[in-house]
Amino acid sequence: MAEKASPDQSSPDQSSAEDPTTRYPAPGSGEKEVEHPGLTGEMDIRPDHGERSYRGSGRLAGRKAVITGGDSGIGRAVALAFAREGADVLISYLPDEEKDGQETVRLIEEAGRVAVAVPGDLVEEAACRAVVQRAVDAFGRIDVLVSNAAHQMTAQVLGATGGTPIT
Repeated sequence: MAEKASPDQSSPDQSSAEDPTTRYPAPGSGEKEVEHPGLTGEMDIRPDHGERSYRGSGRLAGRKAVITGGDSGIGRAVALAFAREGADVLISYLPDEEKDGQETVRLIEEAGRVAVAVPGDLVEEAACRAVVQRAVDAFGRIDVLVSNAAHQMTAQVLGATGGTPIT
């Protein structure tokens, strides 16, 4: 059996036979708790967005994508994967997450694709319209929309779990 990789090692590529659920420590499993909205750089265990492990193969060549919540977490991983697959990518994110948004822009551009960043709170209709308009202005069209913007909180649930926190 192969030895478990440390967080700074990477597999040869995404098709290596490894269990991704045990490869790295899970974000949030460290000592530090980050308040929402948090920044990736504040986490004591950095998540893997595929920066060193994901290689694209052109499956989205020429496509234009909009990814809400694209600054961090799953949104950043999707934005990076889409860029490495050949898509130009617009990401939207909360204004407080500008630093993460700019890091995702850097990763998209490093993949050789066009990146557009649109900060705004999508609970506001005007922000939603601005995202769509910026995408049309920059790309001429939208081929793929990933509606990923979200906020997950742990909550106490009474009854079935006996008050045990669930996420």
